[in-house]
Parts: sequence; C-alpha cells; structure tokens
Amino acid sequence: MAKSADLTRPIAELAAEVQAGKLSAAELAEASLARIRETREFHTTLELNPDAVKEAAAVDARIKAGEHLPLAGIPYAAKDNYLTASTHTTAASHMLEPFQASYESPVIERLRAAGAVLVAKTNLDAFAHGTSTENSDFGPTKNPHDPTRVPGGSSGGSAASVALGQVTFAIGSDTGGSIRQPAALCGVVGLKPTYGLSPRTGVVAMASSADCMGPLTRSVGDAARVLDVIAGRHPGDATTIERDPESYVVTSGNLAGLKIGLIKEYLGEGLEPEVKTQLLALAELLKKHGAYVEEVSVPATEQALAAYYILVPAEVSSNLARYDGVRYGYSSAHAQSLEDTYFRSREEGFGPEAKRRIMIGTYVLSSGYYDAYYKRAQKVRTRLIEQFDAAFKHYDLLLGPTSPSPAFKIGAKAGDPLALYLEDVMTVAANLVGIPAISIPFGEVNRLPVGLQLMAPQRAERRLLAAASATESLIAHTKGGARA
Repeated sequence: MAKSADLTRPIAELAAEVQAGKLSAAELAEASLARIRETREFHTTLELNPDAVKEAAAVDARIKAGEHLPLAGIPYAAKDNYLTASTHTTAASHMLEPFQASYESPVIERLRAAGAVLVAKTNLDAFAHGTSTENSDFGPTKNPHDPTRVPGGSSGGSAASVALGQVTFAIGSDTGGSIRQPAALCGVVGLKPTYGLSPRTGVVAMASSADCMGPLTRSVGDAARVLDVIAGRHPGDATTIERDPESYVVTSGNLAGLKIGLIKEYLGEGLEPEVKTQLLALAELLKKHGAYVEEVSVPATEQALAAYYILVPAEVSSNLARYDGVRYGYSSAHAQSLEDTYFRSREEGFGPEAKRRIMIGTYVLSSGYYDAYYKRAQKVRTRLIEQFDAAFKHYDLLLGPTSPSPAFKIGAKAGDPLALYLEDVMTVAANLVGIPAISIPFGEVNRLPVGLQLMAPQRAERRLLAAASATESLIAHTKGGARA
C-alpha cells in the first residue's frame, strides 16, 4: 500500500489530500478492499459493498465539481445492524440473512453526504446481543492482537477492522458498552455520544431507551470528526436532540484545573490487578499535569449491571416480537399453519442468546413479576441518574477502566452467559444514564491493549473530547505510557 493511501493516517490528512486532488477516493476504496482481503482470516466483515469503488468515483466527481466534503473519500465500515442501500443487513443473524432494506439509516446518509465511502458491513454478536462477537451466526471475529482471543462486542467486527487498518473509521452501536468495550480490547478509540445525539432510526433496534450510534477510530480527533457529521436532530427519530452549535472537532484540551472523579466502585473486586495498577499510575500522571483527581463513590453503579439485564431484555423481547416469520426476515418452510409459522420461524431463526433475552424480558414484564423486577430496576436507573448528576456537580469528568480485563480466549466464556454479562460491568451505567463516554487505549497487559473510560454530563461532548485528546497526547508523549 502506498504511503499516501495508508488508511491508518488521520482523517484530516487523507480528506485534505483527496479534496486537493493529490489522492483519489477511488484509490482509497481500492486500498481498503485490498486490505480487507489480505486480513480476511480475522473475519471482521460479513459483506463487501459491491459499489464501493463506483461510489468513491462519484465522490471524486463531486470534488471536481467544487464541493467541499469534510470526510472526502474516507473509507469506512458499518456494523451490520445499520440499514444500507447497497448491501444486505443481517444483524449477524439467520433471522435477517436475506434482508435488504428499502431505506438507509440517517447516519449512513449523513456520512455519504460528507463524502465518506462505505466499503463493508462488519460482524457483530447477533442482534448486538453480546460482548465478544462470538454470538454471530456467521462465526466469531478474531482479535487483531491475538487471533486466539475475542475482539469484544458487540461491535467487535468494527473495532477489529479499524485496528487492522482495513478502514480509517467504523461505526457501531452501543447499548451497554458495545462500542467502548471492543475498542478497549482492540486498542482503538470508541465514542458513545449522549443518548439521542445521533439518530438510531435505520439501525436494527436492541433496547430503544439505551441504543446509541457512534464511531470507532484510531484517535480522539478522528472520533470528533465523525461525530461532527453524524450528530444532530433527525425528523424520523423523535428521541434525537440538537447538536452543539460549535464543531465537535476541538483542539487538545488543557488538563490544568480539570476536576476528575475516579469511580471507587470500578476499582474493586473483578478488576484485573495490572489494569488497576496502570489506571492509578495514569491518575497520578494526570495530577502531575495539573488535573485534580480523587476517588468518588457512585454507589448505585454496584446495582447497574443487574438493573441493565432486567431493563434491556425487557426491551429486547418487545423489539424482537416483530420477527414473526410473516412480515420480513426468515420464515420457516416447515410450518403447517400461521401459528406454527410464528413458533418455527422464531425457533429456527433466533440464536441461543436472542432466545435467552426474549425469555428473560418476557418474564420480568409478566403479570406478578413486573413490580418485583422491572419496576425495581427502573428505580435503580433513576437513582443512578441522580447519583451521576450529583457527581457532576463536583467533577468535570468521571474516570474508570473500560473493561475489567484484556481480551479473553475465544470460547473461554462461551458456556457461561453470566461471565459474558460481567464484561459490561463498567460500561452499562453510561447507557442507563444517557451520558457521553469514550474509551481510549492507555496501556497493555500481557501485550494486550486495555482502555480507560472518561464520562461527561449529557451534551458535554466538547468537554469530553478535549479532555480525552489531552489525555491521549499525554499517554503518547510519556515514555512508557501511564507507567512513567
């Protein structure tokens, strides 16, 4: 690959060269497709966009006609739960295997308008139910740093694709950490915006009150550039909110005077000792550069995971009710009646994890159990919101690990759903509260990347990105990273 077409270069550099005619969008698309084929053994993608080079040539034509495009020619991959015009959308499930959408996600439309070129749809846990991308009906994705290990999930294909240099950025969905956790395990940046800042219309729904759309990139700056394109209200999504009138592309912030709360509950049992050691070393490094860092207790975070795995399956059971074997998606060829069609199609089309979540969700919403489970979980969610609001009255940002440990071996936790659910323990709170959060790589444990998570109040993406960029620069320029 020619240096100019190196997809690991910053978005700003590549887009500027395409805009200036020094590099073509078609060249970048071809380089991306070639890199995907070179590294196909990692199984990051489910389908290549057959029109990628053609769409890139159209971008080149738009530039020659005088258009200025913020993501000019940048090749990207989309998690295969985004509806796209030129490819199928399967959500990595046999239930949707033959499905081709009649419209595109607004996020995809906005990226297209900005000049980005979709080259592939990436693998995920089926219907985004998982933390390892092992639940895909089409086989697991492998971690770029060790192919015997998982890349995280559910946006594991997107995270691995960026880490492998197949694309310059990818987009994923985050309902309980599905952007941030795989970003941490693959050593890239993952941004979950404030709930509603990017449209979720046109993305296969998991849990509608928590689903967030965001980017996976190689740097904080690149994440900001993608957010700048996809953010903002959309008429087809009543839950969307207004974007910040200023650009999310901010210069690296000043750490001096920044108040950061290190969440005490994220430093206890279950956290890999070496991850804790490196995180505490980073906290000291932040202090040396002028930040005020101290532990803060957010007690309800200890109940957040339990509440999440009541509330989310409840919404999953509702959202998956539409897959009945009649309207669209998989329909059993063996059914003898309409009722049999419903039963057989769902039995044959859904995988084990989808069935598990449907059953849990239906149970907690059922008569006699609603008050005992669902209603109590909603009370925990309210308490969590109140406690985060209280913390943000004293701190600009909250800090913690993204994941309790580095990537684990493929198959190591396949027979233990609870162990897989525990991978979300440090990420679900941000979704229940609706705040923005970002994971950035900050160290290694046994040569495997680990990520730190920064969280900010709702709509404070500019503050979050400025601080994350400053932290990223500090890590990069400090010999030995957080250990120095």
